Amino acid sequence: MTNDSPRWVKSSYSGNGGTCVEWAPAYASATGVVPVRDSKDPSGPVLNVPAAAFASFVAGVKAGGFVRTFDA
Repeated sequence: MTNDSPRWVKSSYSGNGGTCVEWAPAYASATGVVPVRDSKDPSGPVLNVPAAAFASFVAGVKAGGFVRTFDA
């Protein structure tokens, strides 16, 4: 693990609605761990996800595996 602070980025799909997550791709490349946090609470907890699991999650999202539904 590196002692460098992650450089956080938001998705280009994120608006200014305040419900965003951030991740640190360069940190992930260097460590094999993808840190994820709530952009509204940058000093809050960070979820560290193994890079392979994060890549699988992203592939699932792109394939439509996580369709958001609403109850009427």
